[in-house]
Amino acid sequence: MQKFTSVQDVANIDELVNEALHLKQNPYKYKQLGENKTLGLIFLNPSLRTRLSTQKAALNLGMNVMVMNLDKEGWALETQEGAIMNGTTVEHIKEAAAVMGEYCDILGIRSFPKLQNRDEDYNEELLQQFIDYAGIPIVSLESATRHPLQSLADLVTITEKKPAGKKPKVVLTWAPHVKPIPQCVANSFAEWMGQANVELVITHPKGYDLAEEFTQNATVTTNQDEALKDADFVYVKNWSSYIDYGKVLTEGEGWMMNNEKLALTNNAKVMHCLPVRRNVELSDEILDGSNSLVLQQANNRTYAAQAVLKRILETL
Repeated sequence: MQKFTSVQDVANIDELVNEALHLKQNPYKYKQLGENKTLGLIFLNPSLRTRLSTQKAALNLGMNVMVMNLDKEGWALETQEGAIMNGTTVEHIKEAAAVMGEYCDILGIRSFPKLQNRDEDYNEELLQQFIDYAGIPIVSLESATRHPLQSLADLVTITEKKPAGKKPKVVLTWAPHVKPIPQCVANSFAEWMGQANVELVITHPKGYDLAEEFTQNATVTTNQDEALKDADFVYVKNWSSYIDYGKVLTEGEGWMMNNEKLALTNNAKVMHCLPVRRNVELSDEILDGSNSLVLQQANNRTYAAQAVLKRILETL
């Protein structure tokens, strides 16, 4: 594995999931693999689970880890080719990424979309520039369009918890939120589930269709109750409009998951990537109840990241 930015970078997702589960049982088995290797974690946006789980994953493999909150601690980056840098930007990404590549063996990057220009966000310009200029393997810690480490951990969790002897029905349901949220997690989840052995249904209010490239293997409906019927897993996530880009089109009354909606399912396990707005996206009764998998998902973030880092280390 030369980079990890989407499911397209994975030759066999079942093998990668099984490797993560193996590492969960044997977290220090490959501690010599990362000896004298350095992982750089570069954040342009906040993080809790991604930062801590990826750092722990690297330490489990014996790596050194350096973390930088580039938005707060670094120079203002210029990303435009041929820019005359006589304004507020101080360092061009060509030098910044290349220097990071000199210090590190693998580089993780987190950069959220601005939700202002869809083409700019979906071209993944910043992530691609790190890939082009760093000269070392790049791991996406969440980009403008995807969150692959989260999606891998989600698939690991579903694999652990799925009912025996059947193809699970997995429902991705839109949920209300107090502000516009990127489509990254929803895109990525749909993309990974579309490659997995599950029945995927996506439900959302009108106007919240995701980009078709992510939903080709899913059934899509605006009828949440119908979507939830007989579901084995319900993944709850808000996202802003892709069509009317970055906009909130509805307050989402009646879309929050609660026990009444859970009763429509096959006693489904409920998932969320966290952080979650309690009693906006998900009710207390679900989050504090026995159907919630949010902590198991968070725990599996470590072993998902560890499987990815192991694969990359094996190529260095």
